Amino acid sequence: MSEPLLTVEALVAGWVAPTTPPISIVVGAGEIVGLTGPNGVGKSTLLAALAGRARVFAGRFDLAAESHPVWQTQEIPPVIGLPLSGRDLLTLTSARPEGLPEWLIDKLDLRLDRLSGGQRHYLALWAVLQHEGRLVLLDEPTNNLDVAGTTHLTQALRVRANDGAGLLVVSHDDDFINRTCDRTIDFSEFTS
Repeated sequence: MSEPLLTVEALVAGWVAPTTPPISIVVGAGEIVGLTGPNGVGKSTLLAALAGRARVFAGRFDLAAESHPVWQTQEIPPVIGLPLSGRDLLTLTSARPEGLPEWLIDKLDLRLDRLSGGQRHYLALWAVLQHEGRLVLLDEPTNNLDVAGTTHLTQALRVRANDGAGLLVVSHDDDFINRTCDRTIDFSEFTS
């Protein structure tokens, strides 16, 4: 395995009470690791704990000094009435438009509230993928995406991994996980 960007040892996380089983994971540079399993077993909570938002009840995790984690959540902030365009969003997040699919490049000058949910979601994902952090945490990134968006995202994740990032991806989309991830951890194996 390449250099570890994230090492998780018997981590139990939650909000008010523990909601995850003890999880141990190592994510290396250049690796895409998928997290699958039924709703409610703690996949998203694990990402929140790694991002410093959820509480760690037991175990530990270590981040490589240069990992600078970046986290994409399932929530997309409301944009109705905000006079921001897609290009403004990219500028505010220091993301470059180069590499975006043509079907989105053509819409960058439209206000965000004039874009579809999938288009807004992809722009938010793109901003996360353009972040300098080497550890990328993605929570259900294919939500709201059509086939073209999912295909482009798969390619973008591989490019990011080839550039030395490590990616931890939560998804219920088995086809996406199978096409994208180098290995998969099924949380249902930890529950009874």
